[in-house]
Amino acid sequence: MTTTESHAPELAEPQMLGFLAQLGIDVEFIRAEGDTLFYRDGAGEDVPVLDVAGGYGALILGHNHPEIVDAARDFFAAGRPVLAQASRQSDPTLVARLLNDILRREFGDPEPYYAVFANSGAEGVEVAMKHAEFARVLRVQDLLTEIETHLAAVVEAVDSGAARVPEEVLRRLGAEPGDGPGILADRVRAAVAQQAAQPPVFLTFAGSFHGKLAGSIQLTHNAGFRVPFAGLAASARFVAFEQPGAVAEAVEAEGVDVPDLLVEGGEIRLVQRPFPTVAAFVLEVIQGEGGIRMVSAPIAAEVRAAADAAGIPVVVDEIQSGMGRTGAFFASSHIGLRADYFVLAKGLGGGIAKTAVTLIRESCYRPDFELLHSSTFARDGFSTALALRTLRVLEADGGAVYRLAARAGERLRTTLEKVRADFPDVVAEVRGRGLMLGVEFRDQSTSPLPPLREATANGILGYLFSGYLFRAHRIRTFPTASAVSTLRLEPSVYFGDEAVAELDGALRALCSLLRTGDPRLFETA
Repeated sequence: MTTTESHAPELAEPQMLGFLAQLGIDVEFIRAEGDTLFYRDGAGEDVPVLDVAGGYGALILGHNHPEIVDAARDFFAAGRPVLAQASRQSDPTLVARLLNDILRREFGDPEPYYAVFANSGAEGVEVAMKHAEFARVLRVQDLLTEIETHLAAVVEAVDSGAARVPEEVLRRLGAEPGDGPGILADRVRAAVAQQAAQPPVFLTFAGSFHGKLAGSIQLTHNAGFRVPFAGLAASARFVAFEQPGAVAEAVEAEGVDVPDLLVEGGEIRLVQRPFPTVAAFVLEVIQGEGGIRMVSAPIAAEVRAAADAAGIPVVVDEIQSGMGRTGAFFASSHIGLRADYFVLAKGLGGGIAKTAVTLIRESCYRPDFELLHSSTFARDGFSTALALRTLRVLEADGGAVYRLAARAGERLRTTLEKVRADFPDVVAEVRGRGLMLGVEFRDQSTSPLPPLREATANGILGYLFSGYLFRAHRIRTFPTASAVSTLRLEPSVYFGDEAVAELDGALRALCSLLRTGDPRLFETA
């Protein structure tokens, strides 16, 4: 680094860097392998850090997994093109086929899913949102065409004397006895057009997090993230989490009917037609940023039943929970929830490439969407080659990685539960499944330590804990963004006994300091 560079002002998100500096975690990592990151201290020595954050769930195989690194080397050694849009590409097809094999194995339904690639999880969610809205608009257009056909038949029947308009129909449409059928048809058209002009609604659970792009941010429950951008996209209705009956009530509340006229038995009859207002129900089966909270099988069944009854597609966001992290490729397979759309990202790139995919069930798929949606980098040769190698690593030896995840997750959870049992006044709950776990700490608003009270009031308590764990124990983890009293633990499947013991000791030290109100919690060295 030149002298000029070393004294240059920080221009890459300086406020975030300042926050990291306050926590004492603003180090630059120079090397990584497995669950370990390394930075260089003032003496020029490499310092290892146990990475339990795991790239916010992206590092299911750890940092720089040898087979994924080899895949990257092989790709460039072969001189393969990264960008060759509008051409035949074998790797995306192979990725889609392998994902379909996994879907059939875990859900037992042979109906295929089509794959639409993206660059990130948030973009994958937006692909699902766009496709679901496109499908809704096409359903609306079909309904409008059908109603228009009925109205033409009504006008012809009344004008020819083949049918009469009952006074009740005139009254309900606000028409006068002398009004002709054309006026009645216009009243119906106006009512239908008014409803058709309304934006769609998306349903999702309270506590949800689906990204921070213009559309996906509207599905993120945290008002601090969502409200400043509320005017940019369609809104969501947030359904009470894990409350029996809440899903059906929410679907019913969004139900809207529009008028239609039919010719029946020589009379004109006014009927109400259900109008497609809800584009999709979008959910995480394990809420990541919402505090590692799991959807139960009974609630999943309610989602599926209510959505099917109303003709609403279900989008399952497996961006954090998928890719084998819970002991199965799809966490939703544990609760029997087969979605109409699945969104995968994070671990799909093997911890190296940025990639995502939205899988759409054949019966829901609208082929013309391919002409309306595209992305320059979404299906590039490099990311899809690494996604293919990642899937093959996961599927090797009959899914050995999934078994590793289940065993490592159970070992880690057992350790965390013992910490909770020994510090019930400090740790409120341990949640999650496999290697997607959360440790919720109790409220610190009445702590004798002013910094703890302030951190609680300012919504940064978990970040304060993260700073302590890094400074004192060289352990890297972070809280969930919308439930900051919960620390997320998402290491790789190779997280062994030694790493578990290291984490155990660090958490026990943290709990002891919190229990006694020890100010050493804030020491920087």
